[in-house]
Amino acid sequence: MNQHTTLVTGATQGLGLGIALDLAARGRTVLLHGRDRTRLDAVAAQMRGAAPEATVRTYLADLDQVHALTAHIRESEPRLDALVNNAVAGGGPDPRVRRFSRQGHELRFAVNHLAPYALARGLLPLLTDSAPARIVNVASMGQEAIDFDDVMLERAYEGLRAYCRSKLALIMATFDLAEELDGTGVTVNALHPAHLMDTSGVRAYGLTPVTTVDEGVRPTVRLLLDPELETTTGRYFDQFTDTRAHEQAYDTEARRRLMVLTRALCGES
Repeated sequence: MNQHTTLVTGATQGLGLGIALDLAARGRTVLLHGRDRTRLDAVAAQMRGAAPEATVRTYLADLDQVHALTAHIRESEPRLDALVNNAVAGGGPDPRVRRFSRQGHELRFAVNHLAPYALARGLLPLLTDSAPARIVNVASMGQEAIDFDDVMLERAYEGLRAYCRSKLALIMATFDLAEELDGTGVTVNALHPAHLMDTSGVRAYGLTPVTTVDEGVRPTVRLLLDPELETTTGRYFDQFTDTRAHEQAYDTEARRRLMVLTRALCGES
């Protein structure tokens, strides 16, 4: 049981921390990703104290450094049974401010879509060698159609709109990657974990939380561990319900255009 290894991005707070604690309590091997060494070490110590039977290892990296992170994990880990793409850039405390990644991409599109795609792509050799394996992309019920004439929202920018477009992009990429990996033993699904969880991101945007983090942890961990979902792939879940995402997610031409752009921005040939 302990050999089952899961990488959780954004694991030092909120939903990521909740998922990591749940998996540790089950005696799993949990790989924690974070951007702050002090917080990352504190969470690792907390988990080791609460679940001494679990194995906890940490990976410090900004998600701008995805290629270095994936190389480090492939070199260090003998197996990877699951990846949870949870790290997120929300609407932000001032939604009028347009922020950028180090590569110059709109920040929410970069963190919520490009980084999870690049991370999954970079870890595929390890995931396929460990199959059956699962990728779970933490999306949102907040989804807005992507304008391919203004993907980075250079016009009429607003943080929540950018967030909703980036989460739809993540779902669209989920569907494409699931099709690509069909038959490999690696499944890829996306979910909306819970509505307005009690997280710092929700509060920073000025919203009032209406659900607990635990309400988001349970459906996410289900997608990771439920044996009945071992072959379920290319789906979008609203918590526990397999449902439809935004209609653009089923537009094959829109998905093709997004994938061409995504591969180019991620430096794929």
